[in-house]
Amino acid sequence: MVAAAAKFAISGLHVHYGKICALRDLNLDIRAHEIFTVIGPANSGKSTFLNCLNRLIDLAPASRLSGEIRLDGVDIRAGLEVESLRRKVGIVFALPLPLPISIYENIVYGLRMQGIRDAAVLDEAVERSLRESYLWDEVKDRLRSPAMNLSGGQQQRLCMARILAGRPDVLLFDEPTSGLDPISTARIEETMLVLKEKYTIVLVTNNVAQAARVGDRTAFFLMSEMVELSETSRMFTTPVDQRTSDYITGKFG
Repeated sequence: MVAAAAKFAISGLHVHYGKICALRDLNLDIRAHEIFTVIGPANSGKSTFLNCLNRLIDLAPASRLSGEIRLDGVDIRAGLEVESLRRKVGIVFALPLPLPISIYENIVYGLRMQGIRDAAVLDEAVERSLRESYLWDEVKDRLRSPAMNLSGGQQQRLCMARILAGRPDVLLFDEPTSGLDPISTARIEETMLVLKEKYTIVLVTNNVAQAARVGDRTAFFLMSEMVELSETSRMFTTPVDQRTSDYITGKFG
């Protein structure tokens, strides 16, 4: 069997905030068109890892990074401008952050910043991204209404659509359903499962059941280190490390 292509290749990654080690000697690949989930308790390095993938870590005071992260074979620090990287690798945060403008303008905001003004191009991007985020049928008749009028789950899918409008390669999700009800959570998860056909997805979650539902492979982080990485079905049935088993079964975390 031919191995799946690596979208991200991470080798020897260390991250410090001042004297505090946030990630230690991380080595892993993320495959194209998979949902790669990362689980672990608070302060295990999950969000730090996610922020390294699109260089948001650069904005953290006193952060120091060593090692290598390659996207499609290109070193993201030496071979890519940060603006180009962030167009390729978009992120959805735990709390929806729509802009206080219309639904339509939320989606085209980034495109306008890139200098795109053609109305037909903008209209196509709005419809395409709203369909991909499974929000089109709910908002197509009120695109000019304020985005803040949407429900929490709809706002989160709008944030997804805003990223999708720019045609990224990778979608990062940092606890995207932590504040949502079960129905909205299910809708986000269903959307992820469809989106992986076009995109590579990295999901950080404290919800181990969510990782089990959507993850193709899962990494377990603990105290700044990756303890275990395997196919999700294997990790949740026959974990190799006792600490992984203890976390999954709720003995700590």
